[in-house]
Amino acid sequence: MKRTPINPWPWSLKFGYNQAEILEETRRELICAGQTAVDAEGNPQHPEDMRKQITLALDNLEAVLSAADMGLASITRVGIFTTDMDEAMKHFDVLGSRFGPLNAAPPMSLLGVTRLAIPGLMFEIEVSAAD
Repeated sequence: MKRTPINPWPWSLKFGYNQAEILEETRRELICAGQTAVDAEGNPQHPEDMRKQITLALDNLEAVLSAADMGLASITRVGIFTTDMDEAMKHFDVLGSRFGPLNAAPPMSLLGVTRLAIPGLMFEIEVSAAD
C-alpha cells in the first residue's frame, strides 16, 4: 500500500496525525469496532484509571489487528471517544509511544462523549486499516 500524507497546515503533525492520506494500491480493508479496556470476557477493567484504560484498549486493538495479519502501521483512520477529554489528553503519550516508532500518523478524530456503552469505561478507539 502506498500512503501519501496531505497536510495543507502542519499543526496536526505535532499532535501525531495527518490531516488526510491518499491510499493507493491497497488489497484488503479492515473496519474495526471500537476497542476499550475490557478483558477477554468483556468485563471492564481499570475503573477511574485513564492511562491503564488507554493502554488496554490499545492492547485489544493490536490483538484485533494481529488476528487480521495487520498492525498499527496498517491503520488508515482513527476515531477516539472519551468521557474526559482533559484526562485523555494527559495520557496521549501512550498513543505516541505505539504509533511514533512506526512513523504512523493516520488521520484522527477525538470526541468527548457523556458516556460509553459499558459503564465505567472512559476511552474507546475505533479504526480502519488496510494493506
